[in-house]
Amino acid sequence: MSDTTHDGAIAMSARPSPDDGLTPAELAAKYGLSVSGARPGLVEYVRQLWGRRHFILAFSQAKLTAQYSQAKLGQLWQVATPLLNALVYYLIFGLILNADRGMSKEVYVPFLVTGVFVFTFTQSSVMAGVRSIAGNLGLVRALHFPRASLPISFALQQLQQLLFSMIVLVLIVVAFGSFPSASWLLALPALALQFVFNVGLALVMARLGSKTPDLAQLMPFIMRTWMYGSGVMFSIKVMLEDKPAWIAEVLMYNPAAVYMDLIRFALIDGYGSSNLPSHVWLAGLLWAVLAGVAGFVYFWKAEERYGRG
Repeated sequence: MSDTTHDGAIAMSARPSPDDGLTPAELAAKYGLSVSGARPGLVEYVRQLWGRRHFILAFSQAKLTAQYSQAKLGQLWQVATPLLNALVYYLIFGLILNADRGMSKEVYVPFLVTGVFVFTFTQSSVMAGVRSIAGNLGLVRALHFPRASLPISFALQQLQQLLFSMIVLVLIVVAFGSFPSASWLLALPALALQFVFNVGLALVMARLGSKTPDLAQLMPFIMRTWMYGSGVMFSIKVMLEDKPAWIAEVLMYNPAAVYMDLIRFALIDGYGSSNLPSHVWLAGLLWAVLAGVAGFVYFWKAEERYGRG
């Protein structure tokens, strides 16, 4: 087709395109195109995560190996760090402040060490979750994979570190008179519930930390406050016996205290069920389901925004 211009020249006009009049959505459907990095459906997202399970495990193991690679003692710091913390807390709270009231030394030392190890598991998972996206932007921007792989992998890293540390915890518990029994098996479901809870919390913090890097500087203060309110160094029930009963109840049902008490009950002979709140296993299950499901959905909803801007 051609047209004559006002100066006599001939101008060629383009033929109408078969795509003229189609909306962007119709064009994408016609040519099988999709938005790069678009968020998949929830079920599909879970399927993709399962497909990356080997990457999640390998990434967590590599991070664990590299964590202390520059230190001369290497992986021994996985155990030495919480043990040194427990020693400091024992000197201050056990000997100076008499926080062991109501417990013999044979119970208090394993009680304290167990609390430090178990709370450190949650604390480390949260702190790693905050940095999991912001600290790995190169990986996030270079490769296409479910972003939840990162906070889950970091939580798995902390679980592996805890299991390594449990060897020392068992030795301490036995040294103070609590010997292996059938009740020790209860520590396994308690740790499983805590792991699910930690993963959910790490996912929440990963999304928040991806947009607010300063959150990593604030979290140590929040975690320290949580630790002091969870009975890591003392029995909440005994320490607050002269306070209104509801205060102790609230603190005893907070998730960190619930998981610590479940593992203490499992491992320490002198720490009986009277020290646990009512329906403690149900509380542990509810916290795990609530944090795990809500955290996963909350993280998934921002999947396409990670690593952008």
